[in-house]
Amino acid sequence: MGEQNHNSNQPRRRVAAAAGFVALSVTAGVLISAMLAPVVAVAGVATGSGVHLFETLPEALTPDALAQTSDIYAKNRAGEPVLLASVYEQNRKNVAWEAISPYVKDALTSTEDPRFYTHGGVDIPSALRAAIGNASSGTVASGASTITMQYVKNVLVQRAEAIRDKDERKAAYKEATKTSMDRKLREMRLAIGLEKALPKDQIMLGYLNIAHFGGSVYGIEAAAEYYFGVTAADLTLAQAASLVATVNAPNDFRIDDPDNIGDNKFRRDNDVLASMLEAKKITQAQHDEAVATPIEPNITPPSTGCVTANTIGAGFFCDYVQWVIENEKVLPDPTDSDYSTLTRGGYDIYTTLDVDLQASAVAAVDAYVPHATDVLDLGSSLVTVEPGTGRILAMAQNKAFNADPDETSPENTAVNYSTDSGYGGSNGFQAGSTYKVFTLAEWLKNGHSLNDVVNGDPRALNLSSFKDSCQGSGTGTYSPKNDSGSRPGNVSVRAATAGSVNGAYFSMAQKLDQCEIRKTAEAFGVKRADGKPLTSYVSDVLGTNEVSPLRMAAAFAGIANEGVYCAPIAIDRIVGPDGAEVPVPESACTEAVTPEIAASMASALQGVTRGGGTGSASNPNDGIPVFGKTGTTDSEKDTWFVGSTTRLTTAVWVGNVTGDVSLRRSKIGGIQADQLRHRVWKQYMTAANAVLPGGALPDASARPVRD
Repeated sequence: MGEQNHNSNQPRRRVAAAAGFVALSVTAGVLISAMLAPVVAVAGVATGSGVHLFETLPEALTPDALAQTSDIYAKNRAGEPVLLASVYEQNRKNVAWEAISPYVKDALTSTEDPRFYTHGGVDIPSALRAAIGNASSGTVASGASTITMQYVKNVLVQRAEAIRDKDERKAAYKEATKTSMDRKLREMRLAIGLEKALPKDQIMLGYLNIAHFGGSVYGIEAAAEYYFGVTAADLTLAQAASLVATVNAPNDFRIDDPDNIGDNKFRRDNDVLASMLEAKKITQAQHDEAVATPIEPNITPPSTGCVTANTIGAGFFCDYVQWVIENEKVLPDPTDSDYSTLTRGGYDIYTTLDVDLQASAVAAVDAYVPHATDVLDLGSSLVTVEPGTGRILAMAQNKAFNADPDETSPENTAVNYSTDSGYGGSNGFQAGSTYKVFTLAEWLKNGHSLNDVVNGDPRALNLSSFKDSCQGSGTGTYSPKNDSGSRPGNVSVRAATAGSVNGAYFSMAQKLDQCEIRKTAEAFGVKRADGKPLTSYVSDVLGTNEVSPLRMAAAFAGIANEGVYCAPIAIDRIVGPDGAEVPVPESACTEAVTPEIAASMASALQGVTRGGGTGSASNPNDGIPVFGKTGTTDSEKDTWFVGSTTRLTTAVWVGNVTGDVSLRRSKIGGIQADQLRHRVWKQYMTAANAVLPGGALPDASARPVRD
């Protein structure tokens, strides 16, 4: 077919092309004079000015890197990539010459530029005919565009569309597309220069990868996939001709609109296939068969951003990945450090998400927490972090991700309940008694014991009795209560942790520095979700700082990792369109507490998950050692369970997105709403432990911390 002919005649074509360059240089002045003649009288411009303009235009045009689709991947249990979503400004996939059907190449040259392989960028006979037509019609510079000139125009248009300043972009686009003599001359000059620099096949390949095929579809590969559900290499003659039929007026001939199919077929049959037959690129039999073939689109829409990841409940994680890329300048433009190339760069982004754990997370949340309810504005989040690496393995919530402001519903949102506000999240939720672990850590750091006995009764506390080297001690009194109004008297710290006794923890805090408790929380990576500094008020012992579930999961993972906190990460690696690795944010791991203190913390927190502990309902009781901590805020507005094995740390939050409805006094699906956190955590971790079982927790008795 045509491709074989191209390859076999390359030496002859090079000679012809060289002759074309000579002929063009000789006749350029004549050609320009002819094309300018119709406007001389009107514009009052000497024909020689056109020659001067032509001679002073730049010769070189270096095609820019084209905007390409970036793909975001998760990973299955076998370690294979699973596509979450594709993000793009232009749906394009660059392909090599060999990956395009010869039918496409022959259709393009036959229809658009029959002398492509013999001219030097400008087809002199066609240009002269166009000039005569211009003269007779009184119009300026229409027709006679070779494939090379069309490629030049597309490069200039793409370059204009890539400009980030709106006014500059609009002006550049107008300049690249206006109907004028100087635009046509510029395209001719740049086409000649391009032909000197690049071989013919590379020019045609560049055109086929850059060309617009309607809507947001650019390039022959994306067009083949979108319109027919095949690769560019597998296009049939009829399909190739149908796509080439669209390039002159992409939105008029695009076949995803049924109203255009008749016009597309007419142009396919009477222009493209007829030209291929005339050029002897196809036989009469091939022509007749293709003409008889109906146009049957197989529209295969590409992923349209993170909404696509909702199919596995990962839309919010996908969105979080994009926030990481933007905020941390992972993909900066070489000329602008504030510009991310995510939607233009053609990157493969391999994330930390485990699709099997994600499926279990979504199933657990969906089993117990509805997307919407008439009882309250209910929200829920589940996020899993891997101890020792900080890798985020699962992130689910009781809503569908939807960033379209015109499609609002109680069942979807763009707000990620798992993350900080600066990363697409909310302003956070009060952590409740999950925050007590930082007072526990500071207690142990100061040489105290889990077996020390403290007063657990609720009482009026003199704020001046609490030390705070950061903010200074307060004045007046504070009268916190124990849950259910209990008065346990003197209790050990171990028992107070298992039972989440507020009074006992204030007794502990009176012997500590509130500022140091805050610093310990920060050492475990805890920050306020709204970006403001953590406070160190006495009430913060009970978790009044609003934080994100991701922060709490990462903090508890530090306990499981023998006191070493690792910042959460969402991206394992990024590969550029050239195959080169792009540096990604790495997890910074630092010691928050010593291994001995972490072991004692885990020992006390195991009591929370055992019989009588406030978190016993979360324990899968599957033989896998687990520790954790419950959290319930005032009026039961927010409820938490954050727990861990040695392999997986999971935070579950269930609470009010807006409003202050008591979960303890509400029922969802027949279940007391403050118990939903336990149901979700238990179902999820039962499934997770079956495939990633944790090992034995460190033996606190073997550690030199007084116990």
